[in-house]
Amino acid sequence: MNAMILAAGLGTRLRPYTDHCPKPLFPVLGKPLVSHLLGQLRSSGCKSITINAHYLVEQFSDLLATEGDVRLQLEEDILGTGGGLRKALPDFGRQPLLVVNGDIVHSLDLAEIYDLHLASGAPVSMVVHDRPRFNNLQISPAGLVSGLRVDKGRLSPDSADRLLAFAGIHVIDPLVLRDIPEHGFYDIIDLYKKMVGAGVAINAIEVTGHFWADFGTPADYLELHDRLLNDSALAVAIGTGSRDDSAVHLGDGVRLGDKVVFRDWAWVGDRVRIGNGARVARSVIWNGAEVGEGMVIEDAIVTG
Repeated sequence: MNAMILAAGLGTRLRPYTDHCPKPLFPVLGKPLVSHLLGQLRSSGCKSITINAHYLVEQFSDLLATEGDVRLQLEEDILGTGGGLRKALPDFGRQPLLVVNGDIVHSLDLAEIYDLHLASGAPVSMVVHDRPRFNNLQISPAGLVSGLRVDKGRLSPDSADRLLAFAGIHVIDPLVLRDIPEHGFYDIIDLYKKMVGAGVAINAIEVTGHFWADFGTPADYLELHDRLLNDSALAVAIGTGSRDDSAVHLGDGVRLGDKVVFRDWAWVGDRVRIGNGARVARSVIWNGAEVGEGMVIEDAIVTG
């Protein structure tokens, strides 16, 4: 099984934090998100994985230097979700390709998703779920995608179709990607729209009862850590943590001053220094950061 992680976005909604680190490399419980995704793909049977990168590519290169089963595709220009896949097409072979967005955290069974795609016989399968904030895929009673980026008001009240959200995971027959221009920016959703308009079946794999998060904003990123630090079983289930009932984590080499106070939850990375009398609540502090004396850090991300 081949796979690709789409990781070439700029993460503009996470600025200024993405000035220091690309979004797919943000630490989730102290470990780069991409590393978590690689672990899930490997445990699902993926033998060859491609990751595309455009922004701060040296950080990707450093992280993946020892990952022998990973090919890093450097993109000088932003190519979009479709353009990045098209550029990598010669490396995919003929088997269906598992594609995962590089900014999601989930507990889904990727091997099962792949098998469901194979059983469908469709050239593309999109994983969908009910997330009212993101619901804009129109799904027919037969389990096919009948519309993409659909406004709720456009769905007839008497329609049997439903609106669900794309979970950022899909399985694609590589031959489909030949319809994308070889060069330049292209959005994969535009290809799917053309396919649906031409009557080509796109299978919808609906999932329920799982954990899924997309940290598109700083608030989303903090909410993810709130959930994981207060549910150690969940952190273990999705491969992001160890069983530890404490909602406050202190990394290796942390130096605490006198009378430092933690409230609610906190993730403090390695080699962090926190000065006398500082207060930290509901925050993530990255490796190597420093918090000065008497500082109050609440609902914040502190970079190194």
